[in-house]
Amino acid sequence: MSRVWITGYRSYELGVFSGKDAKIKILKFALKRLLKEQLEMGLEWLITGGQLGVEQWSVEVAQELKQEYPDFKIAVMLPFKAFGSQWNEDNQAQLAQIIGQSDFSDSVSSQPYNSPGQLINYQNFMLSHTDSCLLIYDEEFEGKTQYDFKAIKQFQNRSPYPMQQVTMADLQDYATEYDALQQDNF
Repeated sequence: MSRVWITGYRSYELGVFSGKDAKIKILKFALKRLLKEQLEMGLEWLITGGQLGVEQWSVEVAQELKQEYPDFKIAVMLPFKAFGSQWNEDNQAQLAQIIGQSDFSDSVSSQPYNSPGQLINYQNFMLSHTDSCLLIYDEEFEGKTQYDFKAIKQFQNRSPYPMQQVTMADLQDYATEYDALQQDNF
């Protein structure tokens, strides 16, 4: 079984505050390309969290890909019970929607948030329940994903664990490719 953990920037870290932001099209284009490559190599499960941004967009893209790859499965693992309950109504509705689109969802901790240890346990869970990761993260543009990046690097010191990292330069390349395809379609 092949399982990939996808995580990356939160939407606000990328300056995305609307579902109509053009950056989302580029990110979803990149995610679709990357996931299709992995599906062609035997990917069976996408396992991600529920954070606004890359994690939720990856579920939306995976859901689209299920039409072409019907055996592809999606798991949304939340770090703790009541995750997202402090978000505004629209964001809570988005979270409920991506959970509804998944084949499996649960919380790693059965308790509501009470300590940073829950987030470390979540990282350990994701690392031990996946075979590789896809990280939309650039060390020159830090964000909360830096904690996952550091945890992955530490885990790689103890165990073979492939990480595919997509940097800002890579995203620019995807943007150029996306624009070229759009021009070809006119």
